[in-house]
Amino acid sequence: MTKHIFITGGVVSSLGKGLTSAAIGMILERRGLKVSMQKLDPYINVDPGTMSPFQHGEVYVLDDGSETDLDLGHYERFTRSELTQNSNFTTGKIYSSVIAKERHGDYLGRTVQVIPHITDAIKEAIYAGVSGPDVDVALTEIGGTVGDIESLPFLEAVRQFALEKPPGDVLFVHLTLLPYLRASGEMKTKPTQQSVGKLREIGIQPDVLICRTEKPMTQEMAQKISLFCNVRSERVIEERDVDFSIYEVPLNLVHAGLDRIVAGHLGLADESATDLVDWIAMLKQIKATTETVEIAVVGKYIELHDAYKSIYESLSHAGISSHCKIVLRKVSAESLAEGAASDAGPAALEGVHGLLVPGGFGERGLEGKIRAIRWARENGIPFFGICLGMQCAVIEYARNVLELEGAHTREHSPQSPHPVIDLMSDQEDVEKGGTMRLGAYDCEIRSGTLARRLYGESHISERHRHRFEFNNAYRDVFEASEMTLSGVNPERDLVEMVEIPSHPFFIGVQFHPEFKSAPLAPQPIFAGFVRAALEHARGGNKSPKRQASLA
Repeated sequence: MTKHIFITGGVVSSLGKGLTSAAIGMILERRGLKVSMQKLDPYINVDPGTMSPFQHGEVYVLDDGSETDLDLGHYERFTRSELTQNSNFTTGKIYSSVIAKERHGDYLGRTVQVIPHITDAIKEAIYAGVSGPDVDVALTEIGGTVGDIESLPFLEAVRQFALEKPPGDVLFVHLTLLPYLRASGEMKTKPTQQSVGKLREIGIQPDVLICRTEKPMTQEMAQKISLFCNVRSERVIEERDVDFSIYEVPLNLVHAGLDRIVAGHLGLADESATDLVDWIAMLKQIKATTETVEIAVVGKYIELHDAYKSIYESLSHAGISSHCKIVLRKVSAESLAEGAASDAGPAALEGVHGLLVPGGFGERGLEGKIRAIRWARENGIPFFGICLGMQCAVIEYARNVLELEGAHTREHSPQSPHPVIDLMSDQEDVEKGGTMRLGAYDCEIRSGTLARRLYGESHISERHRHRFEFNNAYRDVFEASEMTLSGVNPERDLVEMVEIPSHPFFIGVQFHPEFKSAPLAPQPIFAGFVRAALEHARGGNKSPKRQASLA
């Protein structure tokens, strides 16, 4: 029978519940158990697909096309859990299903209420999130912060869920903050006490407290928290800010004994050791690495780190495989646009070893991305374009090499004489939510190409999230040039990858490869890109056009 762990958060948001949940899942997997991972989000949007990255960070896409919370990226990077549309439920998704049933007459005239109808739907969602009958432990992270009105139905539902399960089948983990007051030079436990008090008012007694801290937590402090929160002192776990990598978190939790605590509480086999040998070796390598590579990421949402979370993590994974540290230079695409300060262009990119242009939506910053790509192409700088980044590379090449004046994307220039990027026919007049080309699609890679060398195979599958595509009306023009259309979706004959063979490293992809990268298994294109950037940093990849500028 599947055991359940619920992870809640208190005091403040953005404490790292997703990372902690993923770390717990990984620890259990390393004890030979099969886990499933799930996130319940309290916002009313059905999914984050229509939300600005400034509001909620990146939208993480699964193989089945689900647009989900970015925490699911942590789950996939840390565990082998099978994630589907049932791995992420929101208030909007829950209420939509209940209202649909009411309209259909499923409630037979009864008054539909939060309790029991909404809470029952949440409990059904929790069961649906268990990815198979052989799952040993199902972890469910509750979004938001205890005390938020939006989270109350979810907390009430998991309280009921635990009441309905046999004793020892459910474990509650509560993540809180121990703030450090620099003025007095001490940490305070009162916010944690109040957060747990709020949780207990709802009817949930946490079994484990994980305390985020800047400074070491003393034994006296753990005992005080234990006394006031009714949690055994050995179950008050310190989760201090990591020194050099988020991938330290699972190791730190094991050192604190969390793996044994969870196994003991849930009645799991306690004789199994938590095997982290390869993980420890990876962390030692990261710590010992001294060589650096600087990558410029030119994007529209650059001010918010979480907007490109998976891209930054994928670069980090590639750095691990190449034994180098990635130094990010975050560049606002708008600062590179025509009319920006005269030194904003070249100075913003000068000295970088590689350029990555990620996906995005909207016209803002588009011309800045195109100018940056031209600079990388003409200067022999390793370039990697993702989704809109690939489309910008196609536009730049069409304008400046193929001399197709006015080449553009029909998304922002409907009257363009050369719409080298165009809307798919099935995307005309559709609603915005969940209607793009989403999820895993096949790609056939042409032999003899950079893409083929990177992947080492001719057939791949990658995840997509976009409406606009390379315009097939221009394929012959591009094929007659130096740019190679190296990857094509066989089902719909859509261009998936472009590259320039004479360039040290120049590749653009329509899909989002950042969603299939892990610390011990870097995504092939990211790995190749970082290797090329490292070679450039070491003085290789010289180009005869090194003096070209952004002008």
